[in-house]
Amino acid sequence: MDGIGVSVSIEVYRDAWGVPHLRAADQDELAFAQGRVTARDRAWQLEVERHRAQGTTAAFLGAAELGWDTFARRSRLADTARRCFERLEREDARTAAWVRAYVDGVNDGLAEGAGRAPEFAETGLAPGRWEPWTPLAVWLTTHILFAGFPTKLWREEVARRLGEEWTELFATDGPGTSGSNGWLVAGGRTASGAALVAGDPHRFIEAPGVYQQIRLACPAYDVVGIAVPGIPGLAHFGHTGPVAWAITNAMSDYQDLYRERLRRLPDGGVEAYGPEGWRPATTHTETIEVADGEPVVVEVIETERGPVIIGTDDEPGSAASGGSAPEGAAEHGASRDRAPQNGGPHDQTSQDHASRDRDSAWEGVALRYPPRVTGQLGFEVLPALLRARTVADVDTALDGWVEPVNVVLAADTGGGLLHRVAGRVPVRHRANSLRIVPAWDPAHAWEDAPAPLPRAEVDGHAVMANARGLAAPLGIEFAPPHRADRIDALLGASADWTPESITAVHRDTDNRSAARLLAAVARAGGSGTGQAGSGPSPAGLSPAASAVRDRLLAWDRRMDAESTGAGLYAAVRGAVVRRFAAHEAFAALREPAPYPEVFRPWLALGPRVAYALETLLVAGPVPAADVDRIVREALDEVGAGEPPAAWGVTHRLAPWQALPDPDDAQWPGLAGDHDCVLSTSSVPGWTDRSARASAARYVWDLADRERSGWIVPFGASGVPGDPHHRDQLPLWLRGDLAPVTTDWQNLTKEQG
Repeated sequence: MDGIGVSVSIEVYRDAWGVPHLRAADQDELAFAQGRVTARDRAWQLEVERHRAQGTTAAFLGAAELGWDTFARRSRLADTARRCFERLEREDARTAAWVRAYVDGVNDGLAEGAGRAPEFAETGLAPGRWEPWTPLAVWLTTHILFAGFPTKLWREEVARRLGEEWTELFATDGPGTSGSNGWLVAGGRTASGAALVAGDPHRFIEAPGVYQQIRLACPAYDVVGIAVPGIPGLAHFGHTGPVAWAITNAMSDYQDLYRERLRRLPDGGVEAYGPEGWRPATTHTETIEVADGEPVVVEVIETERGPVIIGTDDEPGSAASGGSAPEGAAEHGASRDRAPQNGGPHDQTSQDHASRDRDSAWEGVALRYPPRVTGQLGFEVLPALLRARTVADVDTALDGWVEPVNVVLAADTGGGLLHRVAGRVPVRHRANSLRIVPAWDPAHAWEDAPAPLPRAEVDGHAVMANARGLAAPLGIEFAPPHRADRIDALLGASADWTPESITAVHRDTDNRSAARLLAAVARAGGSGTGQAGSGPSPAGLSPAASAVRDRLLAWDRRMDAESTGAGLYAAVRGAVVRRFAAHEAFAALREPAPYPEVFRPWLALGPRVAYALETLLVAGPVPAADVDRIVREALDEVGAGEPPAAWGVTHRLAPWQALPDPDDAQWPGLAGDHDCVLSTSSVPGWTDRSARASAARYVWDLADRERSGWIVPFGASGVPGDPHHRDQLPLWLRGDLAPVTTDWQNLTKEQG
């Protein structure tokens, strides 16, 4: 450490769950300690994330990672991180030095951490070296798909294949986006008279977990919170003692896709057609190494709008394109048929040039996202949050936040409360938020100043759960209101909340989204009527189907793991979803979309139907009479088969791992469902396995920080075999929290 100018006063303590509590003489030394302890505990995870940010994962994980690596290269993630760090150094050298100290700590601890992690030997990967910009690249990698820009590709296909009027038919918070619950209860509604802040972020569950419990203490501050491994400080969830904060995804739209017309120049360069005609694009090639395979060379093209992430390989005459235009090119709208002109008179000569342009040009899709445009990522906010003592401090710090765009709740011991949106959302034409827009139309340019950010007063309590509300002016698609409404109702039922009692909100399994399907099930009996205008619907149910119907209508709507009613509901729902997806009305959407594989989670019809089922039951191109028929057939199918098992038998955890564990049977059954407060998402109709759930849970008590609690799905350590590798899993499954311990005398000091 002496070689990098960091003194040797670092102390590492652990609580009973192995959570690191770090103490140091100053902020930079503490950042070094955070980086080092993270590398020792999570070396494999850190190196996987570094390689993902650089687009080099195929080099040790194989060809299956080529899709991601290609996207990472073409979207310029690493280069954007470099740009952002260079700007940070120019404008906030103090924060840049703090980030460097964290990186120095990571590099100091990586060799030891890699020696404990068997994955390195299994893959032949040697620990590399982190650069000062690497944490920024990891942050970008974690959040580049967070706002769900691939949904615009889906809407493009819906409009083109199904009709413009159905563009937003499938709008819902689906498995491609990440959501969260969060709530704040003011002191007037708690037993202590001080506020409580609680919630849980919903992300794809990864092993090791995507969050890390940690404590950071130095003379300037003493903060407990939940960090992102690879990122210094506590960006999302923290408690400094005097103030605590938490976030959820605002579901804002801040990334755009532009349809680019490109042409190759004789010298090998590329031009793109924009509002001012043909302009030079930057281009170079990069080589992706592939374990047990041949290297792959990719061309990276960037226009004045942004990096070209789709269509780079579709140049006429190229081996990848086979000499043809991009699939579906002729159907993407009238704006595509306008021949680019160079600004001259429309005489025969210009028409000839336009004809040659069409013959030699091809189309791609460019991604425009704020950090690439501005060179700002908002890292200067991170140390400011650690130093915060009041909600005003948190509020001021978050004025510099960039990505992702979040809804924030905060409370302090003086009674201060905060409910606001933080981040950068560009101001532009509404069409930009819906679909791919033509690069050559100046109407789709971004304005210089970003959109104003909403805020609200807190009256008793406040809820954030990705629903349309505070952030509504900034987005297009939001989560259904079920989680937000349910949390609001639960919080309104008491004025005497404690840190212990409020954890019951985390565990709530009431499934309000079941109401419309249950109403359709109710119509399926007797000689009831279908939807408006559909006329009578005959019963037509077998005795077994009638029994299924009766059981569902008596079900309490709770998605408990041991509930056979929940298992029955899931089976009927799955059968309904499959029949909707197979309906002739959606035949045009069953063909694969002509986009890279990395975007397929957003483009598959089945999941889209599953998460839009509430809407499709009452609106859309499927006739009402067919809806009732589908429900009857689903009841018949389930009634004719083996009785469905309890929900937790099939609804089991399915975490992502860079190296999949062959012992799949180890993963437990879960309670909850996508729209429950206890949100555990599967893909109804295709699998009950849950890949997305609470990546952490927390309760911050402003009266007594030691009465706070936190939990992650697995444990503090990412090392298989470590006592704290998965010791929190039983608590997480029960919906319990581990205690936050802040008394240094009740912690164990680590030697060496």
